[in-house]
Amino acid sequence: MGNLMVLAMHEAVLVDTRRLGEIVDELGETAAQNIICAALEQLAAALADTREAAMAGDTARLAERAEMLSRLAWQVGLTSLAGVAIDVVACAERRDATGLAATLARLMRIGNRSLTEIWDGSGPGPLVS
Repeated sequence: MGNLMVLAMHEAVLVDTRRLGEIVDELGETAAQNIICAALEQLAAALADTREAAMAGDTARLAERAEMLSRLAWQVGLTSLAGVAIDVVACAERRDATGLAATLARLMRIGNRSLTEIWDGSGPGPLVS
């Protein structure tokens, strides 16, 4: 047969550091850290809920959770995560099974990487430790 090649999926995660800076300016370092940590926990839960809804075949709940995830991601400056979540909603609403599978897989990749970038402090700086 032919050669088999494994393609690594890697794309840049976009974090709006200006938005994170605005949060710090508005609330102060300590309060901003607390708010962003709470948002990261909510984002992680929303990612898990979205995946569970997809596995259960509940596209209405999947779209609802992905939409909530998008709004929350925008609020804390996770622009690529917010955009992919909107794509998931669009595929779910169109009942596009192939597109939904692809965008959902991308949502999980981008979601996990986005959370890691902020949580580990490798993204916007020493905001969250």
